[in-house]
Amino acid sequence: MKPASLLLLAALCLPAGLAAQTKPKVKTSAPASKSGAINAIREADLRRDLLALAGDTYRGREGGTLDELRASMWLAEQMRAIGMQPAGDDGTYFQFFHIQRTRLTKASRLSIGTHQLQPNRDALVFAPINAAVTAPLVYVGTGTPAELAKADIKGKAVALLFSGNPTPDVSFRRFLSATLRDKSAELLKAGAVAVVFVSDARAQDIYEHWGHTYERGRYGLPADASVKVVSSPPVLLLPASALGWVQQSGQQFVADLRVESFAYPSVNIVAKTPGTDAQLKNEHVLFSTHQDHDGVRHAVAGDSIWNGADDNGTGCAALLALMRAFKQQPARRSALFVYHGAEERGLLGSRYFSATPTVPQASIVAVLNAEMMGRNAPDSAALLGSTPPHLNSSDLVKTALAANQAGPKFKLDTEWDKATHPEGWYFRSDHLPYARLGIPAIMYTSLLHPDYHTPRDEPGRINYAKLLGMTRWMYLTGWAVANRTAPPAREPGFKLER
Repeated sequence: MKPASLLLLAALCLPAGLAAQTKPKVKTSAPASKSGAINAIREADLRRDLLALAGDTYRGREGGTLDELRASMWLAEQMRAIGMQPAGDDGTYFQFFHIQRTRLTKASRLSIGTHQLQPNRDALVFAPINAAVTAPLVYVGTGTPAELAKADIKGKAVALLFSGNPTPDVSFRRFLSATLRDKSAELLKAGAVAVVFVSDARAQDIYEHWGHTYERGRYGLPADASVKVVSSPPVLLLPASALGWVQQSGQQFVADLRVESFAYPSVNIVAKTPGTDAQLKNEHVLFSTHQDHDGVRHAVAGDSIWNGADDNGTGCAALLALMRAFKQQPARRSALFVYHGAEERGLLGSRYFSATPTVPQASIVAVLNAEMMGRNAPDSAALLGSTPPHLNSSDLVKTALAANQAGPKFKLDTEWDKATHPEGWYFRSDHLPYARLGIPAIMYTSLLHPDYHTPRDEPGRINYAKLLGMTRWMYLTGWAVANRTAPPAREPGFKLER
């Protein structure tokens, strides 16, 4: 970290009284307008902020890296310039937390016959584990009961070609993971000491697109069971090109896998605009997003910075615009703005903040989450949390739908919010931990696109007019919730399908 960055971090961590904050004088009796300060939300500001955050300067803002921390400092400085009140820990804008990372060491080794395999480059290892295995390799085709009946797999490493088809309500990625888990468990129970899958054409697409995530290992909060170091038989996925040589008989499988685990910081960035009502100012409408993305990874067409302009530079720019509007005209309730760190690591920042918020948890009356809001058709969008079983507040959803009709009038896609949608999109953003706590929560999104989690997700591909409409829709919803007398009612019997 450069000295200038250290000075900026120190300045931003000063107590609120030293951060030149001035509390606005407000009237508690003035009636709220229907649209508040919506004109304070401007396309030019959204464009400027997104270009600054999601250009190459912050190198893709990978969670738990200095790049994420540098981007977080920039966001906190914008909050201070807007005049937001710090609402993190100890009078700062920051709530730091630890990520626990478990990964294979560089000393780990894999080989099949004469083929030396670099773990998570030449062969994906689906869990970072300690394992020492030397055993004959036997190829069993696709592993049907008939093929397994002809093979002696006890004490052997078993290789098989991945096969099968998902049901319509399951994405291929989820199907691949479940098949590898269940089939390997079956083979290990039957006596195999390792399982080696070979990709078919469909699994190869997953291998190429998502393989880089396995190289990084597993992430979680320190108490998570998923990041504990364990010893177990290895389960691997090879590329489709390996099929020819994997089938050769008489080969030896050798695995010497070693795990290391360590913790390092990520951060939530938190600010607020106090409410104007003597009683309601103690309640909070939480505007949510995340500042991290994928960082620097393998190059695609010569570009190795995975900028995350839509995911989630759009949400970051939107929250800054919302702050300007609430600063210009505060609402009766307080507006709380939270940038969650390490979302791409498994919603870690929102899991941490929702469990240990810097305001009383019971004071959070609604969560409005911004997740990818600047792509696809200019007149379409989606509101997740609006369809059962994801609906946890009909009251909040009705307010959001009314705001859409009063504002941008997007055509709303409801398919992605259904429990049967194969992507399971509802479960993949920062509103989820709050919804699990029963807090009314919805997500504003323009949905996935072909540039999702690739270096092509860049600022030049954003539809800024659409982002303006999405941001103003969020604002109109939040403004209405922040000014009504009763908080949004919670749905009785709310229970998610998973």
